[in-house]
Amino acid sequence: MSALPERELTRSERAAIRRLVTNLCANYDCQDKLCLPLDCPCFMLNKWWTGAFCRYFRAAVLPTEPKLESALTGEDTSLRQKICPVCGKAYLPVTSQVYCSDYCRTFARRKSERDRKRRRRQNRG
Repeated sequence: MSALPERELTRSERAAIRRLVTNLCANYDCQDKLCLPLDCPCFMLNKWWTGAFCRYFRAAVLPTEPKLESALTGEDTSLRQKICPVCGKAYLPVTSQVYCSDYCRTFARRKSERDRKRRRRQNRG
């Protein structure tokens, strides 16, 4: 983890953090606008500077936005991303995941089965 000097967040970064917290954070209660484990207003919604982040936000929510994560932490997150061979979409893999979704995995499996059958028919006939 590289230590970047603290800086003020830009308006777009603050908006992106706010959007991620309200949409994706499991600890955020949108009715009461509180952080559930702390039972107080969410620390990340009023964040103006880089530096300390909520542990849950950094581990579970921030990786969904690789550009924002690399801008805030200074780490190169592009090395962790993979490109789906079917649709070409960039995604963060879970373990040794090859495709970005079940749809792409099914599509690739059907295509390989189709090609295998085609080769088998050509060799037999």
